[in-house]
Amino acid sequence: MEPLIADLALILICAGVMTLLFKRLKQPLVLGYIVAGFLASPNMPYMPSVTDLENVHLWSDIGVIFLLFALGLEFSFKKIMKMGSAPIIAACTIILSMMTVGFFTGHAFGWGQMDCIFLGGMLAMSSTTIIFKAFDDMGLRQQRFASMVLSVLIIEDILAIVLMVVLSTMAVSQQFEGMQMVASISKLVFFLVLWFVVGIYLIPLFLRKMKPLMSDETMLIVALGLCFGMVVLASTVGFSPAFGAFIMGSILAETIEAEKIEHLVSPVKDLFGAIFFVSVGMMVDVTLIVQYIVPILCIIAAIMVGQTVFSTGGFLLAGQPLKTAMQCSFSLTQIGEFAFILATLGTSLGVTSDFLYPIVVAVSVFTTFTTPYMIRLAVPAYNALYSHLPARWKLLLDRYASGAPNMAEQESHWRNYLLQVGRVVLIYGVLCVAVVSIMLGAVEPIIDNLLPKPWSGLATAFLTIVALAPFLRLLMLKKNHSEAFQALWNDNRFNRAPLVAVQLLRIALGAFFVSYVLGLTVNWGGALGILVVVAAICIIIASRSLKRQGLMLEKTFTDNLNQRERVAAERAGKPQFAGRLMERDVHLTDFTIPVGIAWAGQTLMKLNFGHRFGVHVASVLRGNQRINIPSGQTVILPGDRLQVIGSDEQLATFAHELDLQIQQSRDAVVEKAEMKLKRFVIEEGSHFIGQTIQQSGIRHDYRCLIVGLEEKDGDSLISPNPQRPFYAGDIIWVVGEEKDLADLEAANKRER
Repeated sequence: MEPLIADLALILICAGVMTLLFKRLKQPLVLGYIVAGFLASPNMPYMPSVTDLENVHLWSDIGVIFLLFALGLEFSFKKIMKMGSAPIIAACTIILSMMTVGFFTGHAFGWGQMDCIFLGGMLAMSSTTIIFKAFDDMGLRQQRFASMVLSVLIIEDILAIVLMVVLSTMAVSQQFEGMQMVASISKLVFFLVLWFVVGIYLIPLFLRKMKPLMSDETMLIVALGLCFGMVVLASTVGFSPAFGAFIMGSILAETIEAEKIEHLVSPVKDLFGAIFFVSVGMMVDVTLIVQYIVPILCIIAAIMVGQTVFSTGGFLLAGQPLKTAMQCSFSLTQIGEFAFILATLGTSLGVTSDFLYPIVVAVSVFTTFTTPYMIRLAVPAYNALYSHLPARWKLLLDRYASGAPNMAEQESHWRNYLLQVGRVVLIYGVLCVAVVSIMLGAVEPIIDNLLPKPWSGLATAFLTIVALAPFLRLLMLKKNHSEAFQALWNDNRFNRAPLVAVQLLRIALGAFFVSYVLGLTVNWGGALGILVVVAAICIIIASRSLKRQGLMLEKTFTDNLNQRERVAAERAGKPQFAGRLMERDVHLTDFTIPVGIAWAGQTLMKLNFGHRFGVHVASVLRGNQRINIPSGQTVILPGDRLQVIGSDEQLATFAHELDLQIQQSRDAVVEKAEMKLKRFVIEEGSHFIGQTIQQSGIRHDYRCLIVGLEEKDGDSLISPNPQRPFYAGDIIWVVGEEKDLADLEAANKRER
């Protein structure tokens, strides 16, 4: 244990010092961790070095698991569906383009095929952490292009997980084969659907049942147990551990406990994540960087040029204006966390060269430093480019951008129906395959030991078909009375034959599952087998209990999937408006009013945001209450969340003023507001003589409190009576702020 503890002490001390330094320099903490790793590595001869690198790398692997688990907790499959097509189109275009750029860049230097493929994957993924931090530091998170960038980064994160699985498969086989890749992707889709559907069905039910027993400690342990359980399961079926952690995080993200779990896991993630990035820094070898300085510079140029060109094209293709597209693309000119994870994957699998890791780290460090400058350069670059564009191109770009987001997606009924049927067949087909695999792989051996042949085969077939029945009924009949189906059926009689054909194909698929089970268990063929299959299908279709059971399963799944949104809606009330206005630059952004700023306690009329900043408060969220279209008399309270509407520039100005208000409240000297106790003597001719305590206005006008009173001839402190008048020589004890006490003292000296 001694070397491990000594190494951990060195890592955390270096990381602590570097993070404080980089925080002071307003640089991303990830870079601080990398520098700390370089200082603690054997490559730095002038510093103490880590001695047990094997254990450090093991801890860094755990750090990757926690990073991907935390990323999954922030991810939501439903958010992807609600984003529309624009971020998906842009993300796919960027990833494919940058992978191609990375592959040919590596090929130009004569590197091996796997080195080129992994380099392409590393260059395709921009850094969510670095971009988010840059937007936050530069006050750009409220701007429209920033929300588009963050949406694309979410898509990139999920595609990066898929890329990790694909690259792992390619690394094992050492070659790129089309059929093998199709098989790997099919396997990925199968387990992704299976785990997500089963997880959403079971885990929220479990958390609800166990909620009375769930303290913070037990919630953390349960969440981490689920995470590492999925890690083991993913590794068992041939996926990377990080993929399993991400899947469990994304499942828990749909539960109402997601925010609490994210909060509890955050310190653990920060610790092991820091060790991971420190281990990345340990891989930096200055001699290799000097040796490969030309490839490093070329890769940096490829990222800068490739992202600005291809990302701009991707965002334009997604229907964004040229200015927004360039702002987005200039923000993505860096690589970060996933590049390190992919580099670690390639090194651990032994398929990438030793020089690739330090090259990627050097490129990441440089591009991280240049990110804020590239973001600032976007608007001047747009102005220079737009001024030189032909008028015809400008008109074409403006028309395409103005039409894309407002274009109604008039999908045909056929497309709707086929998409619905495809989704049903995929989900319930996966569940049927899983049930058959479990019954024949785990249950059949047990039954064979309990019953003799052929009764064991009959029992296995019967139990398997009973377990399959609810899913088979949904597979065959779900969506056959949907709106799209009814519209097609009633619209044209020529649609009826294809609809019937689709329905027959679904029934045939259900019959295939039944016949497959019978063939493996009892070996029934010919007329008897056909008769049994037809009878089983007819019973499944006609059974009302199976129909009720299927509806109950679907309702439970849907309720669990929508539980988090439903609870949030009940707490805050449904918004009566959402999204962006027809004017492209005007949109809604949330701002929280913190405690202590001057705006708190004032009415909207007095604050006059519309005149001062050109923005308008469309809604006020206060606890469980939502105030839509608030009046001018609405008072803003600390903790309120304002939904403010305006253009990018107006919202940026408003955000800047809010930051100034927050900073002023933080910089206020607390001692000035300290309450002090002071003794006053009511002097002859004082302004207060003859007035009662209530009439004097000491509490209301001077914001001071009388806590005791001594009469001139008395020798004891008495409680103040609000109706007692002041007499000359009275001694009063008053509590108040220093400034208010000074005003009261001046008033006491003022003559009547």
